[in-house]
Amino acid sequence: MDIDIDKSWFKDWFNSPYYHLLYSNRDEQEAAAFIDKLLAYLQPSPHAEMLDVACGKGRHAKYLADKGYDVTGIDLSIESINIAKKMENEHLSFFQHDMRLPFRVNYFDVVFNFFTSFGYFASQRDNNNALRTLTNALKPGGRLVLDYLNSSYVEKHLVYDEVKEKDNVVFDIHREVKDHKFLKKINILDKNLMRRLTYAESVNAFNREDFEQMFARQGLVITEIFGDYHFNSYDEERSPRLILVATKP
Repeated sequence: MDIDIDKSWFKDWFNSPYYHLLYSNRDEQEAAAFIDKLLAYLQPSPHAEMLDVACGKGRHAKYLADKGYDVTGIDLSIESINIAKKMENEHLSFFQHDMRLPFRVNYFDVVFNFFTSFGYFASQRDNNNALRTLTNALKPGGRLVLDYLNSSYVEKHLVYDEVKEKDNVVFDIHREVKDHKFLKKINILDKNLMRRLTYAESVNAFNREDFEQMFARQGLVITEIFGDYHFNSYDEERSPRLILVATKP
């Protein structure tokens, strides 16, 4: 099956209630444990300024802010940001923002990009612009944590066809790898509203070498690469994740 992808697929899909329904089973305990481990590793100062890029509804930003850090979350989806804004307080703020555009220069001690929230864009220029935003937002000496899928592992374990049903909504999902991208077509049948919709996803199949080149282009120095949320060493064949920690000189 050939999957057609609109260049701006993410604008509609990330704003859709079906996106949040499909991915509602994400393991919050695993996410919290990963963030705790990250903080123990990074040892940021008690009131460090942090930026969560592509923060979604802000759960992870709130988790960080509850620990006393000053946290800002940005996301393209206005629906997600409107939900996140209900949690705002003196340590936590949210803004609707396109990560390809600059956001606060030389401001943050740590920038996070969690759970493959990068690599959506059709052009390499857009991906570079997004990484430039993350880099420029850091103070000199600040650190970036970018958590991506491990393309080699994902391609080997790809489930090409899958059907899921949640809350009377049927998701008929088709996946393929094409032109160095992971493509996904999601056919939706909403039994409650008796309607059918189709969405698509495209994520670049970036590997370690791709990121090393992109980071070097922005002047970032990679200090560590982990292969999973338990901080095991990265192994191209066996690691499910590619988690890069880098410093802005």
